[in-house]
Amino acid sequence: MKQIFVDTNGWIALNSKRDQFHEIAWKTNRRLLRNGYQYITSNYILDENYTGLLARVGHFAAVDFGEKIRASRITAMIHITEEQEEQAWELFKKYSDKQFSFTDCTSFVLMNKMSLKEAFTNDHHFKQMGFKILLTLKK
Repeated sequence: MKQIFVDTNGWIALNSKRDQFHEIAWKTNRRLLRNGYQYITSNYILDENYTGLLARVGHFAAVDFGEKIRASRITAMIHITEEQEEQAWELFKKYSDKQFSFTDCTSFVLMNKMSLKEAFTNDHHFKQMGFKILLTLKK
Protein backbone atom coordinates (compact mmCIF):
# COMPACT_ATOMS: atom_id res chain seq x y z
CA MET A 1 0.00 0.00 0.00
CA LYS A 2 1.25 3.47 -0.88
CA GLN A 3 1.65 5.79 2.08
CA ILE A 4 1.90 9.54 2.57
CA PHE A 5 2.71 11.54 5.68
CA VAL A 6 0.09 14.07 6.76
CA ASP A 7 1.39 17.09 8.70
CA THR A 8 -0.59 19.47 10.89
CA ASN A 9 -0.87 22.01 8.07
CA GLY A 10 -2.34 19.32 5.83
CA TRP A 11 -5.02 18.37 8.35
CA ILE A 12 -5.86 22.05 8.89
CA ALA A 13 -6.09 22.77 5.15
CA LEU A 14 -8.29 19.72 4.63
CA ASN A 15 -10.66 20.61 7.46
CA SER A 16 -10.84 24.42 7.41
CA LYS A 17 -12.72 26.13 4.62
CA ARG A 18 -11.01 29.38 5.66
CA ASP A 19 -7.54 27.98 4.98
CA GLN A 20 -5.97 29.30 1.75
CA PHE A 21 -4.90 25.72 0.88
CA HIS A 22 -8.36 24.19 1.45
CA GLU A 23 -9.31 23.75 -2.21
CA ILE A 24 -5.98 22.23 -3.24
CA ALA A 25 -6.07 20.02 -0.12
CA TRP A 26 -9.49 18.65 -1.11
CA LYS A 27 -8.38 17.99 -4.69
CA THR A 28 -5.17 16.35 -3.50
CA ASN A 29 -7.08 14.28 -0.94
CA ARG A 30 -9.47 12.97 -3.60
CA ARG A 31 -6.57 12.05 -5.89
CA LEU A 32 -4.68 10.26 -3.11
CA LEU A 33 -7.74 8.31 -1.97
CA ARG A 34 -8.58 7.35 -5.55
CA ASN A 35 -5.02 6.03 -5.92
CA GLY A 36 -5.22 3.92 -2.74
CA TYR A 37 -2.95 5.86 -0.41
CA GLN A 38 -2.86 5.31 3.33
CA TYR A 39 -2.31 8.39 5.46
CA ILE A 40 0.44 8.30 8.08
CA THR A 41 0.50 10.80 10.91
CA SER A 42 1.99 10.87 14.40
CA ASN A 43 0.85 11.41 17.93
CA TYR A 44 2.84 14.68 17.93
CA ILE A 45 0.97 15.91 14.84
CA LEU A 46 -2.38 15.02 16.39
CA ASP A 47 -1.39 16.83 19.58
CA GLU A 48 -0.73 19.98 17.55
CA ASN A 49 -4.11 19.63 15.85
CA TYR A 50 -6.10 19.04 19.02
CA THR A 51 -4.44 21.98 20.75
CA GLY A 52 -4.85 24.28 17.75
CA LEU A 53 -8.50 23.39 17.25
CA LEU A 54 -9.21 23.82 20.94
CA ALA A 55 -7.66 27.31 20.93
CA ARG A 56 -9.12 28.51 17.61
CA VAL A 57 -12.46 26.77 17.30
CA GLY A 58 -13.31 25.09 20.59
CA HIS A 59 -13.45 21.80 22.43
CA PHE A 60 -16.15 20.25 20.25
CA ALA A 61 -14.10 20.75 17.07
CA ALA A 62 -10.98 19.24 18.66
CA VAL A 63 -12.87 16.17 19.90
CA ASP A 64 -14.74 15.79 16.60
CA PHE A 65 -11.47 15.83 14.64
CA GLY A 66 -9.88 13.35 17.05
CA GLU A 67 -12.80 10.95 16.85
CA LYS A 68 -12.78 11.04 13.04
CA ILE A 69 -9.04 10.37 12.86
CA ARG A 70 -9.22 7.57 15.43
CA ALA A 71 -12.06 5.89 13.52
CA SER A 72 -10.45 6.33 10.11
CA ARG A 73 -9.50 3.17 8.25
CA ILE A 74 -7.16 5.04 5.92
CA THR A 75 -5.15 6.87 8.59
CA ALA A 76 -2.48 5.23 10.71
CA MET A 77 -1.29 7.13 13.77
CA ILE A 78 2.30 6.27 14.68
CA HIS A 79 3.61 6.92 18.18
CA ILE A 80 7.01 8.56 18.26
CA THR A 81 9.38 6.28 20.17
CA GLU A 82 11.95 7.45 22.73
CA GLU A 83 14.70 6.69 20.22
CA GLN A 84 12.97 8.78 17.53
CA GLU A 85 12.43 11.57 20.03
CA GLU A 86 16.17 11.58 20.77
CA GLN A 87 16.96 11.65 17.04
CA ALA A 88 14.51 14.53 16.64
CA TRP A 89 16.21 16.37 19.49
CA GLU A 90 19.57 16.02 17.72
CA LEU A 91 18.03 17.43 14.52
CA PHE A 92 16.40 20.25 16.47
CA LYS A 93 19.77 21.21 17.99
CA LYS A 94 21.64 20.83 14.68
CA TYR A 95 19.51 23.20 12.60
CA SER A 96 19.83 26.43 14.56
CA ASP A 97 19.64 28.34 11.29
CA LYS A 98 16.11 27.01 10.59
CA GLN A 99 12.79 27.52 12.32
CA PHE A 100 11.96 23.81 12.52
CA SER A 101 9.59 23.06 15.36
CA PHE A 102 10.41 20.04 17.50
CA THR A 103 7.30 18.37 16.05
CA ASP A 104 8.69 19.00 12.55
CA CYS A 105 11.87 17.20 13.60
CA THR A 106 9.90 14.21 14.90
CA SER A 107 8.09 14.10 11.54
CA PHE A 108 11.36 14.18 9.60
CA VAL A 109 12.75 11.29 11.67
CA LEU A 110 9.56 9.25 11.24
CA MET A 111 9.38 9.90 7.50
CA ASN A 112 13.01 8.86 7.05
CA LYS A 113 12.47 5.70 9.10
CA MET A 114 9.43 4.77 6.98
CA SER A 115 11.11 5.85 3.70
CA LEU A 116 8.33 8.36 3.00
CA LYS A 117 9.32 11.02 0.47
CA GLU A 118 6.14 13.12 0.24
CA ALA A 119 4.15 15.07 2.80
CA PHE A 120 0.56 16.27 2.65
CA THR A 121 1.45 19.76 3.83
CA ASN A 122 2.29 23.27 2.73
CA ASP A 123 5.06 23.60 5.35
CA HIS A 124 8.23 24.63 3.51
CA HIS A 125 10.35 23.12 6.30
CA PHE A 126 9.64 19.69 4.82
CA LYS A 127 10.96 20.92 1.47
CA GLN A 128 14.08 22.26 3.20
CA MET A 129 14.72 18.73 4.49
CA GLY A 130 14.38 17.22 1.01
CA PHE A 131 10.78 16.03 1.09
CA LYS A 132 8.20 16.84 -1.57
CA ILE A 133 5.26 18.89 -0.29
CA LEU A 134 1.92 18.36 -2.01
CA LEU A 135 0.11 21.55 -1.08
CA THR A 136 1.42 24.47 -3.11
CA LEU A 137 -0.39 27.44 -4.55
CA LYS A 138 -0.04 28.03 -8.28
CA LYS A 139 1.70 31.29 -9.13
